[in-house]
Amino acid sequence: MAVFSIKDIEAITGIKAHTLRIWEQRYNLVKPKRTPTNIRYYDDEDLRYILNVSVLNNNGVKISEIAKLSKEKINEKVQVISEKSTHDSSYIKALVSAMFSLDEAAFSNTISSAVDKLGMESAVMDVVFPFLNRVGVLWMTDAVHPAHEHFITGLVKQKLYVAIDGQMGKARKDGKKFLLFLPEGESHELGLLFANYVLRVKGHRVIYLGQNTPTGELARVFDFYSPDVVLTALTSAMAEEEVQAFINGLSEQWPYITIALIGGLVINNDNLQLPSHVSIVKNPEDLFSLPGISGQVSAA
Repeated sequence: MAVFSIKDIEAITGIKAHTLRIWEQRYNLVKPKRTPTNIRYYDDEDLRYILNVSVLNNNGVKISEIAKLSKEKINEKVQVISEKSTHDSSYIKALVSAMFSLDEAAFSNTISSAVDKLGMESAVMDVVFPFLNRVGVLWMTDAVHPAHEHFITGLVKQKLYVAIDGQMGKARKDGKKFLLFLPEGESHELGLLFANYVLRVKGHRVIYLGQNTPTGELARVFDFYSPDVVLTALTSAMAEEEVQAFINGLSEQWPYITIALIGGLVINNDNLQLPSHVSIVKNPEDLFSLPGISGQVSAA
């Protein structure tokens, strides 16, 4: 059972600590537990309940009315809102709730609902990635454990695999050739999988090598495939010097090929020195503004 302070609850749900205290006092909404030293804390069940209360409140239901509902009724109403809503924050909170309860059906249904309403690209950009950013914040509070991360990434990958499979064989004759890989020691592939999907939707050709690609294999594939763009990602914690050395190595290996990198803070570093043929990809639009790629954006 996870234990959350009121500040943890504030960070996770977006409900200010003083607001939550008012709700507790005025409406008896939730009763925090107390440690032997009288410090208040909340458990998993409290967190899920407060998340659901937040969803209802953000969708116009007054706290005074929510306080009269049973937890079962609140869950039902949240599910209805999740299925009907195009409000991205409702989806994100539903995903957070499903993650903490390890509820595969709820997590999958929420993503499917977002895809149906928004389309795969918007669902990933406006729901899944913000949700993953929220998970990153929760890591800092020790609220999210490795089991939670493996649970959510596995389910998101399943959705992306299905979406990618639906684009097989749809490349245009004038589509550019992309080589996608993750370097040795790098296993976080959600961003690269999404790039794989978006590139295929736009009619480009993709060779996806996946995680932990040995450096020696890249040269062999490169010689055979002759890509127009090499795309990779760095999300693991690395020193600035290591990141710069990695970029320099790619640049020297492929001095005449467009190289693009996606990743987190390790990539978005103003101190990095980027050769002219190396670019940073911060969003899908950046993929299609790379040298030699702009204009290739109409779907097949």
